[in-house]
Amino acid sequence: MKTVYDIIKKLLRTEKGLVMTETQNKYLFEVDRLANKQEIKQAVEKIYSVKVSKVNTLIQPRKPKVLRREAGFISEKKKAIVQLAEGHKIDLTV
Repeated sequence: MKTVYDIIKKLLRTEKGLVMTETQNKYLFEVDRLANKQEIKQAVEKIYSVKVSKVNTLIQPRKPKVLRREAGFISEKKKAIVQLAEGHKIDLTV
């Protein structure tokens, strides 16, 4: 059984994510690869005590990378864009 902290790995704080937060009340999370939208919604509602209205997911494919002449890959990630109901907000000052 997965806990809510196994599903939501971290809140991503990127420039694009902060713009979405300010203008559209959407937050960007890195989530477990096998988590579905309902699990993500329940986990965010439980962790942050907010009401989620919509969840969109995307899978970022692995990318090749070279570091000091060594070839390798950046691993694959799954991200979720979570839109909160009007009037709800996640405090990002922590």
